[in-house]
Amino acid sequence: MKLGILFSGGKDSCYAAYLAKKNGYEISCLISILSENMESYMFHTPTIRKTEIQAKVMNLPLIIWKTKGEKEKELDDLKNAIIEAKKKFGIQGIVTGAVESVYQASRVQKICNKLSIKCFNPLWQKNQFELIEELIKNKFHIIITGVFAYPLNKKWLGKKIDMNYIKEIKILNEKYGISPAGEGGELESFVINCPMFSRKLKIIDKKIEGYKNSWRMEVDVE
Repeated sequence: MKLGILFSGGKDSCYAAYLAKKNGYEISCLISILSENMESYMFHTPTIRKTEIQAKVMNLPLIIWKTKGEKEKELDDLKNAIIEAKKKFGIQGIVTGAVESVYQASRVQKICNKLSIKCFNPLWQKNQFELIEELIKNKFHIIITGVFAYPLNKKWLGKKIDMNYIKEIKILNEKYGISPAGEGGELESFVINCPMFSRKLKIIDKKIEGYKNSWRMEVDVE
């Protein structure tokens, strides 16, 4: 079965793609939605513009679709992007990196139903600590590119998601209820390397902006 990956460049969409390929599915393309609204309910990542470079090292074609990011209306843009992937690459299904967001998963499922294609959510309801441990075990090199909740702050930007991260986030989870995988919108991530990459990406520059407990980091990679 030919599948398209809803791809943000973060840990969940990358891992979902990895699992799909590992289970014998054919990945025909990646689909990235470039939102003008950084507070979008559906699409939000500080490094969405870097998926083009990730696609190159994954040797996969990439469809980039722009949206203004208006709630609900942005779903039409997602639908059009999937239609484009269906026409151009003959995809028969969509893979998402949804873990706990019913809002996101249900809306993608609805679009897939209308287009008569399958929807796969390989990470759905997975224990978040187990998810992070699997990523580390499978040699995913991930950095944090956005934090949006107390007590996370600027110092977390660029932090690697590794065993030390698990120790730190466990404390914050117990004390403040911070989601280990950022499923409450607490953090965003970017994959620098993984088994699907032909090489590790190199960070050559970065731009940080924000205030208090809301910070974003744009990275330039090669």
